[in-house]
Amino acid sequence: MNAPPLPVLPRVGVLAIVRRGCNFLLVRRANAPDAGLWGFPGGKVEGGETFFRAAERELMEETSLQAHATSLVDVFDSLHYAPDGTLAFHYLILAVLCTEPQPALTTPIAGDDAREVRWFSYEEITQLGAKASARLHTLAKTIMQAQP
Repeated sequence: MNAPPLPVLPRVGVLAIVRRGCNFLLVRRANAPDAGLWGFPGGKVEGGETFFRAAERELMEETSLQAHATSLVDVFDSLHYAPDGTLAFHYLILAVLCTEPQPALTTPIAGDDAREVRWFSYEEITQLGAKASARLHTLAKTIMQAQP
């Protein structure tokens, strides 16, 4: 007799939103579920870690840049399905605004789950289309409207 499959439980993740003027720091993901897509640096919250600290850690791991998490921008679910229609991943994502990296002249270096890292203007983000991870455009627009 086969046991029923275990349910996919939500995991908590963070996005570190870093802005320099009208530019946003993005990474191209190396691993599933967003492999090949551009998005904000981020990842899973570790046990005993605050979501602000997780955003700062993920930013450092994926871009080699240090910044301070300052405010919560958004919270949303990210659901990913297998080809057979079953739920493969469920993340509860906390999008966190971070200060501009210091020193300001530091060049980001891709690491961990990031295949590439670079600064994008808001206009470039709006043109990414299918190369953008979910919610990238919406989050960038929210920040631009709140802090022009």
